[in-house]
Amino acid sequence: MTDHAADLRAELLALIAAGPLAPLSDGEFDRLARAVFAHQFACNTPYRLFCERRGMSPDAVAHWTRIPAVPTDAFKAAALVCGGAEGAQAVFRTSGTTAGRERRGTHYLPDLALYDAALRAGFSAHLLPDGARLPVISLVPHPREMADSSLSHMAGAVVADYGTERGGWFVSPDGGIDHAGLDRALRGAEERGEPVCILGTAFAFVHWMDGLRESGTRYRLPPGSRLMDTGGFKGRSREVTREELYAGLQDRTGIGAAWCVNEYGMTEMSSQFYDGVAGAARAPAERLQGGAAWVRTQATDPETLLPLPHGEVGVLRHIDLANLNSVLAIQTADLGFTTPDGFRVLGRATGAEARGCSIAMDDLLRAIAR
Repeated sequence: MTDHAADLRAELLALIAAGPLAPLSDGEFDRLARAVFAHQFACNTPYRLFCERRGMSPDAVAHWTRIPAVPTDAFKAAALVCGGAEGAQAVFRTSGTTAGRERRGTHYLPDLALYDAALRAGFSAHLLPDGARLPVISLVPHPREMADSSLSHMAGAVVADYGTERGGWFVSPDGGIDHAGLDRALRGAEERGEPVCILGTAFAFVHWMDGLRESGTRYRLPPGSRLMDTGGFKGRSREVTREELYAGLQDRTGIGAAWCVNEYGMTEMSSQFYDGVAGAARAPAERLQGGAAWVRTQATDPETLLPLPHGEVGVLRHIDLANLNSVLAIQTADLGFTTPDGFRVLGRATGAEARGCSIAMDDLLRAIAR
């Protein structure tokens, strides 16, 4: 790592340590984003080739909104990492696709310091605003079982830093839930009057709720218990809305919607988004995903990928300063809109909606094939 990169890393760590809700002016964000871009242009060869094909360089970027963004599929096509993939401290991969597991998007992290600082800052601010230390009940597989899962890595960090010895891991890598072990843990929490923090994918919660309904099981977890869900809402044979899921969780566990917080993360990013603070979260229909101070989100025109005003639906782009050693500007395939307070995902871009992303992907493939 160059002295300049080390100084930038230290500055970003200090920014993250101030907390995700600390104010950061657009001018300061712009300065840092362009410094990160210059570092990546110099050290990330595939990304530099992509930028050059688009006629962009650090000298040509006058504002962070002009930093070239790579589509998420680019992480399937090239090792987008500063200094090369060899010796990466962590390698996170997206789930398998119809094209096969070898076509998974891959995020190489030479250094986990920024990644871990960002995940801890976001989780503690949104799930533990009261500073509680609770048993963490995980319906996310253990990181030993899914070493390339960014979500499992996050759960491992949360358990290690914020959990107690009465927490545990209650799901297998294939999604099977340890219903008996989970029941013992939750009945024990009821008996002790000890609040818990439950983590899981929405998919796992849907299946758990199905099992509880079939068995007629209910818990009344102590006040202050909370829950973090992430991912989509498909069950065995139906699709479930967040309102339905949270109503079922309240009915079967006693955890109200105000204590349920949705986390939205991407393998290609180092930071996460949350739609509320445990204990004070709004009704699900009123929520927006909020980014940390070191992240900006834009809706972009599906054809041109130029930024759109707040309220207009477009393809979402995230600029994540914590992605110091990969690519900070990520063009997603998610349709949504932004407001001054956050953004909302409406679905996936398809067909004409994804045209700009397809053109960007073609540019990357042509650039790295030279």
